[in-house]
Amino acid sequence: MGAAIYLHGVIQLYMAISANDIRKGMVILHEGNPVKVMEFHHHTPGNLRAMVQARLRNLLTGNSFEYRFRSNDTLEKITLEQHKMEYLYSDGSHHHFMNSESFEQVALTEEELSDAAQWLMPGLKIEVEFYNGTPIGVALPATMDLTVTRTDPPLKGATASNSNKPATLENGVTLSVPPFIVEGEKIRVNPTEARYMERVK
Repeated sequence: MGAAIYLHGVIQLYMAISANDIRKGMVILHEGNPVKVMEFHHHTPGNLRAMVQARLRNLLTGNSFEYRFRSNDTLEKITLEQHKMEYLYSDGSHHHFMNSESFEQVALTEEELSDAAQWLMPGLKIEVEFYNGTPIGVALPATMDLTVTRTDPPLKGATASNSNKPATLENGVTLSVPPFIVEGEKIRVNPTEARYMERVK
């Protein structure tokens, strides 16, 4: 269920979630400040309660810190503003995006993009996330269709039930694919999970 709060001079929409539901890239309210989840992992030490260990970055100060949530803690997920933009290029330290309507350009660092950086290709249309007018990350599409540029040839009699093999895609990402996939073939992947989904017909 969503609600609104007045935070640092701006009305922010937020939604209550369980600490178990946090994901990398999500922005939550922590001790009155907006923080971005940079890394997280679940663990249950011995007979103790399940915990979620997270590395958070304060969006107001830029400082990163570790915090341990109880898995049943209720957190406030902040709803971010999104603008569809086109990925242009990387200059080595920043990745540049452009709004195709206003031609406004913004740049994000490798750390801000995290795992999403490897999926970026010039010309890719993607949702850039903003907090208080400042770009803080991107929302990867649910699926991407990409060409396999390198993989081992299929083994004779290979089926989907055989063990998978690595394949390199046109953007340089390597993931696991079924043994019958060949070089030059276009496949559909889930970029958030780096997971093969199906052949593109």
